[in-house]
Amino acid sequence: MAKVLVILIVAVIIESVGVAFLSGGIKEINKGGGAAREMSASSIARIVKSGVTNGKILVGVGLEAVFFGCLLYLLARRDVSLIWPLTSLGFIFTTMAAVVFLGEKVSWVRWTGVALITLGAGLISYSESAKPDAAPPAEAASAPLGPQ
Repeated sequence: MAKVLVILIVAVIIESVGVAFLSGGIKEINKGGGAAREMSASSIARIVKSGVTNGKILVGVGLEAVFFGCLLYLLARRDVSLIWPLTSLGFIFTTMAAVVFLGEKVSWVRWTGVALITLGAGLISYSESAKPDAAPPAEAASAPLGPQ
């Protein structure tokens, strides 16, 4: 379980930094007049071109891809009902990344919400340690699937 948690924490930090880069990149595009004033094919094409040539967006997409690879690894080893809720720990790191990288001001109400999310993730993690041991993998693999 310790290895899973370390990989998960590293993954959500990577994702959080990726989200900050994506946000910074899209804000650059909007400042440069890249935001669509109308919904036309040419304005959408201009925004897409700005996005695929923006370094911050490219770094953000790359970091999100690394996170997704880590997520696939973790889901292959543990229950989705454990892994997916624990990715909510990313809210802590994303909020911190927004403060550090984007200079956002975060109110105490928002930090309280992040703390409540963290509490919920902690309860989910505790439920994994309280769970009865599963059957060994060899027995689980040989068990028939579906009704007999």
